[in-house]
Amino acid sequence: MTTHDLGRGGGLDVFPGGERRGSIRFVLAIALALIAAASGLLFLGRAEAEPYVLGLLAVLGMIGVFSLLATATGILRVSGGSEASPMYRRVLDDAFDGIVVTDPNGRVVYANPAYCHLVDATDISDVRPVERVFIGDPDVSEAVYRLLKAAREGRRLQEEVRVNGFAGEPARWLQLRVRPLGRTGADARFTVWTVADVSRERERQENVFQELQHAIDYLDHAPAGFFSIDGTGAVGYVNATLAEWLDYDLAEVGSGGLQITDIVPANGAALLTATSAQPGEVKTDVLDLDLKTRSGKTVPVRLYHKVAFGADGAPGASRTLVLNRARNEGIIDPQRAAEVRFMRFFINTPMAIATVDRAGRIARNNGLLAGMFQGVVAGDSRPEGRSILAIVAERDRPTLEAAIAKAARGQGDLPPVDAALAGEGDRWARFYVTAVEEEGDQEAAIVYALETTEQRALQKQVDQAQKMDSVGKLAGGIAHDFNNVLSAVMMATDFLLNAHKPTDPSFQDIMQIKQNANRAAALVRQLLAFSRRQTLRPQVLDLAEALSDISMLLRRLIGEKVALDVKHGRDLWPVKADLSQFEQVIVNLAVNARDAMPDGGRLTLRTANVSEEESRVTSYKGMPPGEYVLIEVSDSGSGIPPEIIDRIFEPFFSTKEVGKGTGLGLSTVYGIIKQTGGYVFVDSEIGRGTTFRIFLPRHVPTLEETEAAAASLAPAQTGAGDAARAASADHTGQGTILLVEDEEGLRGLNARGLSSRGYTVCEAGNGQEALELIDAGQKVDLVVSDVVMPEMDGPTLLKELRKRYPDLKIIFVSGYAEEAFAKNLPEGGQFAFLAKPFTLKQLVAAVKETMGA
Repeated sequence: MTTHDLGRGGGLDVFPGGERRGSIRFVLAIALALIAAASGLLFLGRAEAEPYVLGLLAVLGMIGVFSLLATATGILRVSGGSEASPMYRRVLDDAFDGIVVTDPNGRVVYANPAYCHLVDATDISDVRPVERVFIGDPDVSEAVYRLLKAAREGRRLQEEVRVNGFAGEPARWLQLRVRPLGRTGADARFTVWTVADVSRERERQENVFQELQHAIDYLDHAPAGFFSIDGTGAVGYVNATLAEWLDYDLAEVGSGGLQITDIVPANGAALLTATSAQPGEVKTDVLDLDLKTRSGKTVPVRLYHKVAFGADGAPGASRTLVLNRARNEGIIDPQRAAEVRFMRFFINTPMAIATVDRAGRIARNNGLLAGMFQGVVAGDSRPEGRSILAIVAERDRPTLEAAIAKAARGQGDLPPVDAALAGEGDRWARFYVTAVEEEGDQEAAIVYALETTEQRALQKQVDQAQKMDSVGKLAGGIAHDFNNVLSAVMMATDFLLNAHKPTDPSFQDIMQIKQNANRAAALVRQLLAFSRRQTLRPQVLDLAEALSDISMLLRRLIGEKVALDVKHGRDLWPVKADLSQFEQVIVNLAVNARDAMPDGGRLTLRTANVSEEESRVTSYKGMPPGEYVLIEVSDSGSGIPPEIIDRIFEPFFSTKEVGKGTGLGLSTVYGIIKQTGGYVFVDSEIGRGTTFRIFLPRHVPTLEETEAAAASLAPAQTGAGDAARAASADHTGQGTILLVEDEEGLRGLNARGLSSRGYTVCEAGNGQEALELIDAGQKVDLVVSDVVMPEMDGPTLLKELRKRYPDLKIIFVSGYAEEAFAKNLPEGGQFAFLAKPFTLKQLVAAVKETMGA
C-alpha cells in the first residue's frame, strides 16, 4: 500500500479482531441448515428420527459449551456494541491531526492516515510509535521522555517541538499530545497520541512578534520619551529614549518596582495621579513639569498624559508622551527659558497654589494643592473645576469665601485666613488670597495655602510646656515659703511634746497639730515634685526587680476586683532614678487606674527596651532619639475625655469628687519623671481604658559605680541590734554653730533646739551678717545656712567661707531640691544638705553626723 493509498483509504488497524467482523450470510446459512435438518426429520418416523435428534442436540450442545469456554478464555471474541461505529471510524480516519493508539507494551494498535503521512509509513510494518519516530533527534528526546512518563502515569500532557523534516522537507513545528484512551477498565491501558503540524501557526506568531518588535524598536528610538503608569503609580513601561534621558537601565525598569515618584518629583507626581474623569471617558492633560534622573538632576519636560477610565470610573494604564524642554546647546530660546522658570516656580514652590474664579472654582493648580485635595476630599480628587472651599472645614468656609470675594473685587492686602481642613483628623492651613489684574471671570483670584498642622501642634506643645513651667515655678515658690512655715510649726510641736507628758490633756491636741503638719509637708513635697525642685537620691535600678518588690503593695492598693498583670521585657537595661520616687510614680498611676475601674478590670504593667531606631519612629513629639526603658501602665477603665486630657498633669486638677483627691497625683508623676530626665505620655480612649507610657533614659554604669555596687553587697549583714542602737543614738554634742536663716521665728526655734542639745549657737539673718560675725573673730565649728536669703544667699556665702576657711563644714537647709542650687556652687564645694521641713530630731542628727565626719 502506498502513501497515496493510505491517504484515500482507511487507517492501519491492528486491533485483535479488528478486521474479523461478523457476516449475516454466515448466520443465515447456519439457520437454513438447521431448518432443513428439522424438516427432514419430520418425514421419518418417531422411532427412526429420535437417534438423529439426540445426536444433533448433542452436537449443538458441545458447540455451545466450547464457545462459552473459548469466549471466557479470550480465544473467541464477540463483535458487538464495543466495536466502534463506522461514523466514529471515519472521524478518526479523516482527522487532520495524526492519531496513533498504543497498547501497554507500546505497540501500535491503530494509526490514522494523517499519522502515516507524517511518519512516511507505507504499510503496517512501517508504522512506529512516537518515541521511535523521534528517538534520533536530541531536541525532541526530552519532550518525548516527559510525554512517555505522563502516558505511564495515565496523565494528559502537551509539548511543542521543532523537528527536522522527513525526506528533505524543511524543519517543522509539531504539537505532541498524549492521553489515556479511557478513564477506567481495559481502555485505560491504551494510550492515544496526537501529532499535529503547527508550523504555520508558529510562523504567524513569529511574524506578529517580529512586527511587535519593530513597533517597539520604533517607539524606543523615537525622538520623544514615552512611559505608562497604572492607577497605583507603578511604572509599567519606559521607552529607551526616556530611559536614556533619566539614566535608567531598561532591564531594571521592566523588572518592576519603579514608581512614578522615582522619575517625577512628589509635587508633579500628585498632578499625574490626581487625574479623574467620568466612567468610560478618555482624558488627556498637558502638563509642564520636571522629571528627575537617577542621580537626582532635573529635566524640564512637557507631558501629554492620556488616561482611559473604565466603566467603574477606575483609571487604566496611562499613555504619556514626553517632550524634552531642556536647553539645546547653541540655541537660545527666551520663551522656552521663561516657561521653564515659571513651571519650576509654580510646581516646586512649597506652597499650594491655585487660581480661582469668583465662586472659588479652581482653574489651575500646582501639585501641592492636588495632594491636599487627595488628602482631605473623598471620591473625585481632581481639583480642576471644583471649589477650593471643598478642602476647608464647613465652619471656616465663610471666612475664606469672603476673602476670595474681596480679591475678585480688586481689593488687596487681605489678611491671611487660618482654617481647619475638611476630612478626618485635626489638620489646619493658612490661606493667602490675592487679586488677579486680568479681564474675565475664569481667574479672579490667586489662593496660596500653607499647611500649618505641625506648626500648630508644636506651638501647642510649647504653650503647654510654658504653662506647666510657669505653674511649676509658682508651685515651687509657694512650697518654699510654706516649708518655712511648716518647719516652724513642726519645731514648735516638738518643743511642746517634750514639755508635756502623754497624760496631759493637751498632749493629744499637740499630736494632732503635728500629724496635720506632716500631711501638709507631704503636699508640699508633691508640689516640689511637680516643679522638679525636690531632692532626689538617684541610684542604678533594675526596673524588673523594683516592680516585683512593690507588686504586693499594688495588689493591696487596687483591691480584689482589679487583676494585676506584670509583663517584663527580656534583658532590661538599667536606669538611674530615685527608688522611692519611682515607686511613688507607679503607686500614683495604679491608684488612678483603680479609681477608673470601680466595677473591676485589669491593670497591666509592661516593661521593654526601646532602641534608638525605635525611638526615632515613635509618634511622640518632643522626645529626642535615644535608648530608653519603657514602662507601660495600662488599665481597662472608663478612659479620659479628649477635652481634658491636656490638663491631667496640672496641679490641683482633678475630676474626682470633693474630698476624694488632691489633684496632685499625676502632677507628681510628671514632675518626678521630668526631673529624672524621662518622658511621660498618655493615650486614652473612652470606654476602653488608658495607657501611660514612661520612657526613662538607659544608664550605662561607670567603672566606679560598678565597683561601688559590688562593694555594697559585701557588708549587707546588719542585725536588729544595729537598728536599735541607731534608733536610740545620742544626739547631744558640743561645739559652736553659726545658724544663718532669714526667717526670724524659724531661726529662733532652730537655735533653741540646738542649744537644748548642748551646742553654742550664733545667729545671723543672712549671708552678709554671717561673714561679719566670722570676720569679727567668732570661732565657728559648723555653719547651718538657708539657701534663699536676701543680700547674700547660701551659695555665695559658701564661696566666701571657702576663701577664708577652706575646711569649714557647712549644712544647707532648703525647701528646694539640692540640685536646684548645686549648679551655682564652686566645683568641688563640699557641703551637707537637709530638706525642709524637718523635725528637731532630724536637725540635731544632721549636725551630729556632719561635725563627726
